Amino acid sequence: MIIRLKNAVPVFLAVIILIASIIVSMILTRQNSIYVSSNQTNADPSSADSSYSSQTSSLASQNLSDNIPPNEMKALWVPYMSLDISSDFSEENFKQHFDTIVTKSKQFGFNALVVHIRPFADSLYPSEFFPWSHILTGTQGSDPGFDPLSYMVSKTHSQNMQFHAWINPLRIKSPSSSLALSDSNYYNIWKNDSDNLNDDYVSYFDGGLYFNPAYPQVHQVIVSGIKEIVTNYDVDGIQFDDYFYPTENESFDKIAYDNYKNNLTSDAVALDLLSFRINNINSLVMACYNAIKSVDNSVVFGISPQCNVENDLKMGADVYTWGSTTGYVDYLCPQLYLSLDNPALPFYQAADQWQNIVTNENVKLYYGLALYKAGSVDADMGTWQDSNTILKQQVEYGRSHNCDGFMFYSYDYLDVDQTRQEVKNLMDVLKL
Repeated sequence: MIIRLKNAVPVFLAVIILIASIIVSMILTRQNSIYVSSNQTNADPSSADSSYSSQTSSLASQNLSDNIPPNEMKALWVPYMSLDISSDFSEENFKQHFDTIVTKSKQFGFNALVVHIRPFADSLYPSEFFPWSHILTGTQGSDPGFDPLSYMVSKTHSQNMQFHAWINPLRIKSPSSSLALSDSNYYNIWKNDSDNLNDDYVSYFDGGLYFNPAYPQVHQVIVSGIKEIVTNYDVDGIQFDDYFYPTENESFDKIAYDNYKNNLTSDAVALDLLSFRINNINSLVMACYNAIKSVDNSVVFGISPQCNVENDLKMGADVYTWGSTTGYVDYLCPQLYLSLDNPALPFYQAADQWQNIVTNENVKLYYGLALYKAGSVDADMGTWQDSNTILKQQVEYGRSHNCDGFMFYSYDYLDVDQTRQEVKNLMDVLKL
């Protein structure tokens, strides 16, 4: 009995080992079958890798798409220089030129244009308040014989793109400009009339001319011009750029500030000069917002300040209030014209700061991005040469941080040698 059990043990173990080997073989066969199936039974290893890469890319695109907000803003700025038709001041040439802008912008995946319609206290439309722009005829105040703004709005909308009217609120003449101001420009109207009280409504500084926002009468002119646009044209938005007080120098508005202090009651405490200026700009911004909404609540009002918040505050741009309080703007679009590794202020640091500034749920945050710097050899100390995916990475970062969209400066750099590779890479994410 004992001898038989001893002889049976090896046999029993052999059976167990045989069964185990069969089970292992079945498992390995099953795994190989699954692997082959997942790679579409392709025996070529390179084809298998390609299939895996394609699936990974598809999943990555899907994940990026998940971060894109509905109706994401993808806009191009069109500065007045881009509207130059000095080779042929004709209606036909202007329209053909703008048609090209719209067509090309649409082809590259943009859904909005922010077009400069008042660069120098002038207008690209028949206005009761501002003279015709020199862009149209070469001479400020000269009637081109057609309505450019009406055409631009209609053409842009025909391609299912938004049209935002871009305005310089205070600038009348740049320091370097040789532009002759028309008799109907407010500078000449106030300078040449018999009322000495309005001579300070325009301030002169370092060769430039600017509306002085210390005066309610100046506010009324600016607000009336904006209300005129929203009333007469089907624009989707009004935008101010970053030009507010052009200097910290107290001479700019000394008369107005002295008058303010002299008219205070004996128990009142005067604002310091910077607070006085901030108050003036805030009053103007709120008045513009209210005027727009009184005509058409669907038209948005936004401001595109500098990315450097300290500089904004110095020029009277109270971005903290605008980003946190309802009733000033519908969006802020800081000009984050920075490379990823800008030595003075890296992009990510600036973007995060603005994310903390725009805290009101009724105020959108757009990133203003520097298309014009892409591929540059010297901008930001040459750091745009570090990569040709900088704009792409900035868009991806914005989407992952709940940014509501992007505006790119500017149209003129959309299809040029300097930016071509960067734009090609940008399109990979912009057209998702």
